[in-house]
Amino acid sequence: MSHKLAGIKVPKENLENIPNLISSYYVNKPDVSEVTQKVSFGTSGHRGNSNKISFNENHILAITQALCEYRVKNNITGTLFIGKDSHALSTPAQITTLQVCIANNVKCKIAQNDEYTPTPLISFTILESNKNAKELNDGVVITPSHNPPSDGGFKYNPPNGGPADTDVTTIIQDRANEILENDLKDVKSVSFKEVSKSELLEEFDFVTPYVKSLNEIINIDVIKESKLRIGVDPMGGSGIEVYKKIKEIYDLDIEIVNEFVDPTFSFMTCDHDGKVRMDCSSKFAMTSLIDLKDKYDIAFSNDPDFDRHGIVTPSVGLMNPNHYLSVAIWYLYSNRKQWSDTLGIGKTLVSSSMIDRIAKSLDKNLYEVPVGFKWFVDGLYEGTLGFGGEESAGASFLRKDASAWSTDKDGIILNLLAAEITAVCKKDPGVIYQEFEKEFGESFYERMDAPASLEQKAKLKNLSVEDITTDTLAGEEIENIFTNASGNNASIGGLKVSTKNGWFAARPSGTEDIYKIYAESFISAKHLKEIQKQAQEIVLKSIS
Repeated sequence: MSHKLAGIKVPKENLENIPNLISSYYVNKPDVSEVTQKVSFGTSGHRGNSNKISFNENHILAITQALCEYRVKNNITGTLFIGKDSHALSTPAQITTLQVCIANNVKCKIAQNDEYTPTPLISFTILESNKNAKELNDGVVITPSHNPPSDGGFKYNPPNGGPADTDVTTIIQDRANEILENDLKDVKSVSFKEVSKSELLEEFDFVTPYVKSLNEIINIDVIKESKLRIGVDPMGGSGIEVYKKIKEIYDLDIEIVNEFVDPTFSFMTCDHDGKVRMDCSSKFAMTSLIDLKDKYDIAFSNDPDFDRHGIVTPSVGLMNPNHYLSVAIWYLYSNRKQWSDTLGIGKTLVSSSMIDRIAKSLDKNLYEVPVGFKWFVDGLYEGTLGFGGEESAGASFLRKDASAWSTDKDGIILNLLAAEITAVCKKDPGVIYQEFEKEFGESFYERMDAPASLEQKAKLKNLSVEDITTDTLAGEEIENIFTNASGNNASIGGLKVSTKNGWFAARPSGTEDIYKIYAESFISAKHLKEIQKQAQEIVLKSIS
């Protein structure tokens, strides 16, 4: 059941107290004997809240020192590109990062004029700079993604441009916690005055090279010729200047809604739980743009670091991320003529099986991996995957010539692709997905949460196929049981069970006393409920 404030503009009394938040960043000191106050790298770096003592100056001092040491040990001696989004904690965290990097003799580039830098622009810049580089370059993005205004985040992108895998983040995380335990004695740092005067620091235009190259991955000319009316809601995020530059360079008919940055995100409508969350795949957070859907031929938005996309069409309003991924994959593999027939389609195992059905119709290899975009990095980097996407509205794909564009999620190109699809197909992506349902069947998909203790979550994470003893799921014979992904054989950290017309996957939450159940039916909503009910029974039997 949704919160009473869901879809309602955030009340003034609910806005984040930004001065208090910034003060807490500097004043509160973490106690690493408390698990919640330690450095913890999840699928998208370290995230936390300064008031809860999980994202503070000491955390960033330790993380950055650990990163500098990692770079030395791995002979990464080039430039560290540093981006930040529009969350309030991102700017002080960037300052802290620079103080440590300069003290460790690391060459850094940040956005000119103290601007913000989207995640995909950092990935793009790393890949471009490393093409003919004598020294390897890498990057950092300071962002908690779509999380509430109170949160901060820090993620590392190594020289392959993508989010760092656990073999890297574990090293940085463990060393950072060791540094915290030793009262920061190993941290090298200089004053902000020394940072501003340092020859190691350079301001850089991340936006113009990225935007000028967009016609290498998107058919900009066909969008312009179609004279589409395009609406964009940057949701107060880091890419407002990107859309301004796109409009300037390509002269597209783009109207930018919410053309300003406000760290309280006061223009937002509340998410399903009443919180302010810049989730561009949430119909509640996206209420303002959805209300304008009939004003545009296609409209879209992004989260604060612009790695996620939200597509709004006149036909259906806000598209379900699974639905849009299905359309994007079908369109790209049908229209990118320079792409090799052998290019695979990357999807996470909790994404819709509509993608499986489309891949089969296209006679393309499906590469199914655990949750996390990091699993697509090598495929995009090496050119074996044409597309990699996850159910949470994050994806990227190759250029028209099948070379790498970004190896991190890029919400900008996914949005512009929606405009290209509308221009070329003469119908919006929502209409195209409705046609898929007629051809491949209607999908009923939902994610739900169920309570679980710490012990139960540990058992779920380490289940084996032999732990599942039932032969049927919601009246259908079970065809496959996975604890490792079929694409790369990596551990799911949970379980996936599939039948001819349905499936479920269960994974423990890393931060809450719950486990997540993803489920889908191609029969009916009632069948989906049966899958969900039996999924809980199967999981509880296995972990009790």
